[in-house]
Amino acid sequence: MIILTRVDHRLLHGQVAFSWTQSLGADCILIANDDVPNNEVRKTTIKLAKPQGVKLVIKNIEDSIAALKSGVTDKYKLFIVVESVKDAYKLAEAYPEIKIINLGGTKVKEGTRSIGKAVNVLPEEEELLKKLVAQGVEVEIRQVPNDKKVNVTEVL
Repeated sequence: MIILTRVDHRLLHGQVAFSWTQSLGADCILIANDDVPNNEVRKTTIKLAKPQGVKLVIKNIEDSIAALKSGVTDKYKLFIVVESVKDAYKLAEAYPEIKIINLGGTKVKEGTRSIGKAVNVLPEEEELLKKLVAQGVEVEIRQVPNDKKVNVTEVL
C-alpha cells in the first residue's frame, strides 16, 4: 500500500528518513530515480540515511513502475521518494493508485518560480502538476509532517 509519494531533490536525508517515515508509519522506502541505481556514491549516501527497521529499495523509474504493478510492494506500507515533479508524474501516470504527492523540496534553477518553502517549479512542471490534480491526485506542499499542508491548487 502506498502511503505517500514525495518529491525531494535530496531524496533520502534526515528529514525524510526520520520525521516522514515515523509519521507515516512506513516500513519500506522506495527511491525511484534513474541515476541513483548506477551511481555508487549517491547509492551509498542514501543507504547511510536509511532508518533502522525500514526496508530500502532503490530502482530506476521503469523498474519502480514494474514493481508497483507486479504487486510485490503491496505487503508494505510504502513511502516513495522521487527527485523531480517529472518523475512523480511518470509514476502516477503509469500507476494510478498513487493518490497523494507531497512536494517537499525542489531546487531553484533558471526559469523556476517559488510556489512554497523550498519548492520551485518550471512552467512545464506546473503543467504536470495541474494534470495530476485534474486526474484526482492530491498534490500538497510540506517540508515536514508538522508543517501546515498547502494544496498546490492554492499556489498555481
